Amino acid sequence: MNPALRHRVEHVDTDAAGVMHFSRYASLAETAVLSFLHHNGTGLDLFQRHGTELAVTDLHIRYLAPARFRDVVLATTTLERATAATLRARADLARDTGEPLAVAKLVLCAVDTGTGRAVALPAQAARSLKGLTADD
Repeated sequence: MNPALRHRVEHVDTDAAGVMHFSRYASLAETAVLSFLHHNGTGLDLFQRHGTELAVTDLHIRYLAPARFRDVVLATTTLERATAATLRARADLARDTGEPLAVAKLVLCAVDTGTGRAVALPAQAARSLKGLTADD
């Protein structure tokens, strides 16, 4: 299941010219990935119950077109790969008309909440993610 995250660009998202600030794309991409995980049974609450959290360790964004004040941005997620401790995901951000705005690629790592060190994904998370990756 891959529901699109919907976000209306508000004043707080924009610069003085009414263009969405570049940093908001990263935030929307991460939110889209976390929403995808939640809708597929692997939300942050699951990680917290196991004493872990997800940390973004790598982020690349290709900007294609500017979003502007009051635009509706849809973000869809593809889980590209899941390893023992990491998730690699892609978030495609587009205007609700279908015009592509940006492509973000993120790597998230499971970390121990106490030490901040990388740990294996909780077993329940690994099971929930099986079959959801693009390379499955």
